[in-house]
Amino acid sequence: MLGAATGFLLVGVSRAADEVGGEWQLTFSPISKLLDNNDNFSKDNRFLVFDTRDTVGTGIGNGTMIMKVSVSTGLENVIYAPTPVLTGPQAAPGLGAASYSPVEDLAVFIHGPFVSETPVRGFYRTTNRLGGVVWADGSGDASFLDCRDVTNDPTLPGAHRGGTHRHEFTADGKRIGFTYDDALLTQYPRNIGYMVAHEKAPCGVGFYAALLVPLTPPAQSRPGDIERAADDSWAGVKGLMRAFIGNVKEPNGTVMSSLFVVDIPENVDITTADSGTKTRYPSPPKGTTIRRLTTTPAAGIVRGSLDGTRIAYCATADGVRQVFIINSMGSDQHTDPAMRPVQATRLEKGASGGLRWHPSGNSIAVQSDNGIAVVCVKPGPLFGKAVWLTQHGATVPAVEGLVWSRDGKLLAFNRRVPTYDSTGKLVKDAGGKDFRQIFLVRFPDQDGNGIADPAE
Repeated sequence: MLGAATGFLLVGVSRAADEVGGEWQLTFSPISKLLDNNDNFSKDNRFLVFDTRDTVGTGIGNGTMIMKVSVSTGLENVIYAPTPVLTGPQAAPGLGAASYSPVEDLAVFIHGPFVSETPVRGFYRTTNRLGGVVWADGSGDASFLDCRDVTNDPTLPGAHRGGTHRHEFTADGKRIGFTYDDALLTQYPRNIGYMVAHEKAPCGVGFYAALLVPLTPPAQSRPGDIERAADDSWAGVKGLMRAFIGNVKEPNGTVMSSLFVVDIPENVDITTADSGTKTRYPSPPKGTTIRRLTTTPAAGIVRGSLDGTRIAYCATADGVRQVFIINSMGSDQHTDPAMRPVQATRLEKGASGGLRWHPSGNSIAVQSDNGIAVVCVKPGPLFGKAVWLTQHGATVPAVEGLVWSRDGKLLAFNRRVPTYDSTGKLVKDAGGKDFRQIFLVRFPDQDGNGIADPAE
């Protein structure tokens, strides 16, 4: 357990505004609230969890609190706030990228070194962070999911030697995916991994961690080698597939970002992974395999459908970025055309990010033209039909951090909008910009089939 302060502190009672044009503003306090492409809705969809970076300083290193807000009332509460903190270029501990567990009232997030640890560990950085976890009712201390070990040689089995990020539970709560940066062998770019609760977990933590992709440093790569893996997400309830964007060396010497999948069978023994040494990079558990799904460029944070049958990603079409969908067992070289990618969106301004699946698998949501569009992806005559849920256009503040509720009824997102303190004075965040606030919009689906009513 961590020797840090937690609390359940009221941060103003702000009432959700009346709905105007479909969307409405949920939060109003002069605190920056980043949803950050995570799984922010609680298991019962009553709360959203977020981090507060950019409130007192820029970046995750200057994130000092993890908070939640009631979807129905807009009431904001602090659920974790360690003391003391250091802000500025040399910051600690650094908190960010918060998500809810889908099965318990737990929040998980990036956690850097405590101030007391900085003489040995140093300050917050991408290679110096762990997964923190705290009860979302603010009770008790926080703890760590994973173990960081940069002193032993070999690295302790089940530990890593750097920093984990974007901790994403599977829908059944049994596996947690993460992105990773190594502190010992920095010639290796970002990678992906996963962790599971295990009796052999090191350092007194609950989870045993392993990397999933055998990377090759760019200076040493040959055609077919993967140099970097990131922008990853689970496909399926049990997390038997982790989809990601991999930078792969092509035969002509160029590097292409393509869509890949790591297959992680349910019976894989995570303890067969090699945690590495100070001169040997970690390797995946035995029984995992990697498949390349596209031989053409792919981009964005990829997203797998809840049933695991399809994967959505972004690629360029008609000069802008659009969303494509592919069967999770297919490829763009497959002999069966039904197993190849199909373009799902034809948005004039393209898809700028925020790709999300409705739980039914019949629709996706995406950020475009500073707004939110939902698109039917159920095979049939409605496939590709788009509906705008929010304001959009050049005069509207940009949308960020789109997330769909677990029941599919609400979407939450960030916009930077003018924010005022208790005296009515206009205030800005640490970067001199409007604060990010949380907005909501309902998904219009009266018949509950996962397709927006205006599309039918």
